[in-house]
Amino acid sequence: MVLLLQSPLSLSPPSTQSLLLLQSPTTTRFHHSVFPIRRRLGRRRRRRRRKPISLSLENNVRKEQVVVVGAGIAGLATALSLHRLGVRSLVLEQSESLRVGGTSLTLFKNGWRVLDAMGVGDLLRTQFLEIQGLVIKSQDGRVLRSFMFKDESDGQEVRAVERRILLETLANQLPADAISFSSRLATITRTETGETLLQLDDGTRLLAKIVIGCDGVRSPVAKWMGFSNPRYVGHCAFRGLALYPNGQPLEPKVSYMYGRGLRAGYVPISPTKVYWFICFNSPSPGPKMSDPSALKMKAQELVQSWASDLLDVMENTPDDTIIKTPLGDRWLWPVVRPSVSAGGVVLAGDAWHPMTPNLGQGACCALEDAVVLSRKLAGALKGGGENVEEAFKAYGRERWARIFPLTIRANLVGSLLQWENPAGCAIRNNIVIPYLVKLGPLLEHTNYECGLLN
Repeated sequence: MVLLLQSPLSLSPPSTQSLLLLQSPTTTRFHHSVFPIRRRLGRRRRRRRRKPISLSLENNVRKEQVVVVGAGIAGLATALSLHRLGVRSLVLEQSESLRVGGTSLTLFKNGWRVLDAMGVGDLLRTQFLEIQGLVIKSQDGRVLRSFMFKDESDGQEVRAVERRILLETLANQLPADAISFSSRLATITRTETGETLLQLDDGTRLLAKIVIGCDGVRSPVAKWMGFSNPRYVGHCAFRGLALYPNGQPLEPKVSYMYGRGLRAGYVPISPTKVYWFICFNSPSPGPKMSDPSALKMKAQELVQSWASDLLDVMENTPDDTIIKTPLGDRWLWPVVRPSVSAGGVVLAGDAWHPMTPNLGQGACCALEDAVVLSRKLAGALKGGGENVEEAFKAYGRERWARIFPLTIRANLVGSLLQWENPAGCAIRNNIVIPYLVKLGPLLEHTNYECGLLN
């Protein structure tokens, strides 16, 4: 039996006003009309976009070799990996600045290998505590099992990393002009020459040889390529960051608590901050909650009778750090799945393979994607660019073999841990966890090595 050993990750989704890309990647002719994505456009902008788009290189068409859509973890990691390999890229970010909302994510040794390959591992290690072990408890605080990571998984390295600091660290390693903020994609069109025309909301047009979609779980680029939206798996998560200005009192261990259809956990990430989560069953994602105090109150209500250590962590959490997100994934079934690439357009990270956070591998896999894709793409470009499509196919084959089983496994683990049946929960807490769970095999996937940037 498989058992969850990781908390939900925090990855902020795109705005609900994200674009709908309307031209198919199989288009062979350059269409003379495109449709704007956002519904609420001024009359003046609508008139401008109804004009035919010409392929002539006018002054307002900017040519780029590589454009990365999205300045999240996958996008910045891909841009940085390409930069390390001598390939310039332009990152388009729809927000006015880095989207540093969200809380924390946990990186295992496979994620740290990638950060080391990018040259930023040590910059981050100094800011976050190394997590030494794992404690599993019942909702009343009774210890069911405990592990030490290095005893169970050879060479394991586990640290919870604040998402804001990870993004800023990656971005700071890029050239000053590498990220274009306030650059919301409006349309994407394939040209007769095989290049991709990107039109932004402000009317800017970019003609790119290569487009890398790293635009999140509801990726417009992925939708243009034929992918469906992620499937809601029946669970939602609250997440928050507790602050202890005078120092947090916890051991450097992950603490998990399991109830019926409800689980929670917390982990110290630095001397003054503690990340926590609550995952609960819900037949639907429910209405979006934006009131910070209401979010905190709802989260506290779910676990009001649970162990006091969890409640203390939540009490020390500023309202504005709490978020609620539905959990979803996309299973990339063989044969029937769309291709990861279409001509000069390719996907990476959550845009391609959103997964539930039950194995703690969403961010780690996005980082792996960045290295593998950049290495293959840079090799093709330095060879003259004729083999870019083959490089994308090789990337897709290599990464699919890694991603597909992990996505399914994460989903199944979450389903087991969200049991509501009293008898099943009793068996889990009194037999499975205390006597049958072995941490080493459950962390086997963290032994994966995606290679270096060379």
